[in-house]
Amino acid sequence: MVRDDFDLLVPSQGLSRRGFGRTALGAGFAAAVMPVVAQTAIKTDTQGLVAGEVDIPVGNFKMPAYRAAPAGKTQAPVIFVISEIFGVHEYIADVARRFAKAGYFAIAPELFVRQGDAQSYGEVAKLVAEVISKVPDAQVMGDLDACAAWARSEGADATKLGVTGFCWGGRITWLYAAHNPAVKAGVAWYGRLVGNATPLTPRHPVELVGELKAPVLGLYGGADTGIPLDTVERMKTALAAGSPAARASEFQVYADAPHAFHADYRPTYRKPAAEDGWQRCMGWMRKQGVA
Repeated sequence: MVRDDFDLLVPSQGLSRRGFGRTALGAGFAAAVMPVVAQTAIKTDTQGLVAGEVDIPVGNFKMPAYRAAPAGKTQAPVIFVISEIFGVHEYIADVARRFAKAGYFAIAPELFVRQGDAQSYGEVAKLVAEVISKVPDAQVMGDLDACAAWARSEGADATKLGVTGFCWGGRITWLYAAHNPAVKAGVAWYGRLVGNATPLTPRHPVELVGELKAPVLGLYGGADTGIPLDTVERMKTALAAGSPAARASEFQVYADAPHAFHADYRPTYRKPAAEDGWQRCMGWMRKQGVA
């Protein structure tokens, strides 16, 4: 079973809109996280940006993604924003806009779309069983490669490529930093580091340290019940014996922060940790040349 931050959710009433078509990217919040915390979610406008849903070719398949970039700017550095298990809803789109306001060509791809509409599931258990558990790591790596190719075709500078992700996307951040030599930096927000091998998820970050091609900054919560600190320590030990990029990787653990402390629309949000983590994320990208 794939495990992310399921135990921290406020469940809705079993809402499912799968029969009514895919939910629009970046519009509203995923059904499984309703109701959101009132007066908390950060809202980033689109002034000065080109922002909205696009289709990215992956072979003969058109993968939807949310793109946000500075209007009129060419050769902008590229950032991939990898979602939680809930898909590219308003929070993920807003994070992409935050990067765009800082000068980045940000892409948040809907990586679950072949398996189903993650945003429409109101029951996390069904979402995991019917969608998330069926997404192969190899498919995700190929989709992200297609995002890099598309960014180049749109005039962005994909030689300056960074990747960041939350929860499920945090794990993918580690994997992609080991997969693509073009990646310059990764920032993983509370992504799983260890796990059992399955046909679709054959290896996990702790097993890929020898192949890491870009330094990763891990931002984790000391009060995260789903990602024990002993797994963070295990990862630190592995990194120290890994590739040069692995040895250059770092962790920041926020002692009192729970899982999903950056998710400003949920009760797990911790403003001091979230804001400090964001500043560290931006600094890390600049330090590694993604600027």
